[in-house]
Formats: sequence, structure tokens, C-alpha cells
Amino acid sequence: MINIPVGIVGIVWSFWKLREMGERHRARIDWAGNLTFAAGLAVLLTGITYGIKPYGASNMGWSNPFVIAMIAGGIALLVAFVFVELRVAEPMFHLALFRIRAFAAGNLAVVLSSLANSGMQFMLIMWLQGIWLPLHGYSFEQTPLWAGIYMLPLTVGFLVAGPLSGILSDRHGARPFATAGMLLAALSFLLLMALPADFAYWTFAFVLFLNGAAFGMFAAPNTAAIMNSVPARDRGVASGMRATSQMLGQPLSIGIFFSLMVVGLTAHVPSAMFGGLTAQHVPVAVATPLSHMPPTGYLFAAFLGFNPLKELLGAHVLGALPAGAAHTLISKAFFPSLIAGPFKDGIVDVLVFAAVMCLIAALASWLRGGKFVHEEAHASHGHGLARARSRSEQRAEG
Repeated sequence: MINIPVGIVGIVWSFWKLREMGERHRARIDWAGNLTFAAGLAVLLTGITYGIKPYGASNMGWSNPFVIAMIAGGIALLVAFVFVELRVAEPMFHLALFRIRAFAAGNLAVVLSSLANSGMQFMLIMWLQGIWLPLHGYSFEQTPLWAGIYMLPLTVGFLVAGPLSGILSDRHGARPFATAGMLLAALSFLLLMALPADFAYWTFAFVLFLNGAAFGMFAAPNTAAIMNSVPARDRGVASGMRATSQMLGQPLSIGIFFSLMVVGLTAHVPSAMFGGLTAQHVPVAVATPLSHMPPTGYLFAAFLGFNPLKELLGAHVLGALPAGAAHTLISKAFFPSLIAGPFKDGIVDVLVFAAVMCLIAALASWLRGGKFVHEEAHASHGHGLARARSRSEQRAEG
């Protein structure tokens, strides 16, 4: 119901304000390209998805022959896709567009920013639902709703910075805004690293606002720069390529982030879990296997917002414990407090990866060059008016 009025306003505004600037050309569907790309991407992402699931004695499935075969097969199909696109008359992806520096750099920045940001949403939701909200008295039934409410500063930052940076980048070019956005995003991830597991909310909200503003500064200018960099007849395919770059980064980000988190939890959860359980008089024979369970179980318990110890221990074990210990084990705060430290240690690796991706994206954004519009540059060249560009643009390109 929220989407419907927003969609109506968007439709009315689009008919009122937007002008068609593209060129339409009849073309054949690139069936070979579509099939190899879709199959390659589906097979690759299936392998990555199963890679974060436990396999045998391992907490992750990267040694699973099925995962290895799917990833290898997906990469092989995507390589075949490149060869197909280089040979068909009317390709789905115009790979020659990557010869344009602004287009190539913009799409690289899109992939890197998506890698940095998409999986982080899941990590922050788990942080709120599985740890912070239960520690602050919220019932597990309420945590999904309140996690969304407490994430709103992220959206506010994006909505404030996005339109403003879009307007300013039309005047001054995308490079300063896209670059600054990625640098600010990297800073926000480093600031998240400095927060304790049980943070003061206003500091968390401030960092979320910075993160949203950072990606708002990046998104509109970078998209406009990509579209401006290509000939008018290629804007349709360029838009599809940009959207694909962004969508490709999302599942890859989730797979990488969960893998990094599982590595961190594997190193820290067993000792914390074993110590916490035995301190509440759980027998060593019971605490030992529970402390070595795959960390993905703890992650999804946190994401779903419940304490799994009641089910894991069972009525028989809980009934044999002192009443106070049993009550503590199944309380709202015990499990979150148990995994808070290991979770924070694990998320540090994730945040470092996200910050590095943003820094590389900032470099790619800077290397795109100054303000560039393909038609204007072509017209200037065709009429011998190469000097018509403003001095500010020439300095930016230099």
C-alpha cells in the first residue's frame, strides 16, 4: 500500500517532466548472449549461495565438489558470453563501450559500491535484531519492526544527499561527488568498526546517516556520468549494463560478507559459547557440541530474532538445571550477550572489506576524467571546436 501512491506520483511526474532523448533502432534479440549470460550468472550465484552453507566437517561449503563445479561452470559460461558478444552483429552487451574511460570507470565503481553496501544491510539488520534490540528489552517478536525503524537514518541520508548531489553534478561533473561519496562511505564503515556491540544509538544513527548520504552522493552523479558518456543510440544498452553491474554486486556481496563473518565467528564463538553455557551449569558433554555448531545457525537465529538455546538444549537438559540457570539461558538477553563479542569481532573483517571496496571505487571515480558528454565532445571534434570546452573541464580532465 505504501508503494502504490509513490508509484502514482512517480508516473505523473515522469509524464510531466521527463523528455525522450534516446534514439530507437530496430534490432534482433541476441539469443545466444542472453542465454549464456543468464545461465552463467545463475550457475555462478548458485555456487556462491551454497558456498556459505556447512559441508561435512567444515563450517562453509567452498570445498564442496558441487560448489566448485557450479562456480567453475558459471565462470566458463560467462567467458563464453564475452566471446559471443564480440562476434554477434547486434550484441546484448556492447563491450566496445568499455573503451570509453568514463563508462568503464563508472561501471567499475558501481560494482565495487554494490559489493561494499549490499551485504552490509544484512549485517546491520542482524546486529540490531539479534543483539542490540534484545539487549535493550525488545521482545523477539518486535525486533524486525524496530530494526527497520532504527535503520531509517540510512534512508534519510540517501534522500537528502541524492537529489542535491545530482543537481550539483550536472553543473560541475560527476567526479568530485562520486569520489567524495565513496571516500565518505569508507569512513562510515571505519566508524562502525569503532562502535561497541552494545552501542549508544545516537552514534549508530549518525554513522548510518553518513553512510546513506555517502551512497546518495555517489548514485545519481555516477549514473548520469555513465549515461552521458555513450552515444545516444547506445543509451538503452548502457542503462542495462549499468543496472546489471549493480545487481551483480548484490549477491556477490552477500556471499562474500557471510563468508567473512563465518570465518570470524568460527574463531571466536566456540570459546564464548562454551564458557557461557558451562557458567550456567550446562554439562560439558552438552556444551561442547553446541559450541562447535556451524556459525550460520547463530547468524540466522540472530536474523530471525530468537534465542535458539531453548530448542537446542531441550526440555530434558533445561529441567535438570537449577531454576535460575534455566531461566537465564532462555531469557531475551542471554543469547545476544553471548554472541555479541564474537559477532563484533566477525563484523570487523566485513567492514574492512567494505571500506577497501569503497576506496577502490573512489579511485575509479576519480580516474573517470572530468565532465564529459559524448554528443558535445563529438560535435566539438567534428566542427574543429575542441577548444570550446570550458577551462574548468579541461583542468578536471587533466
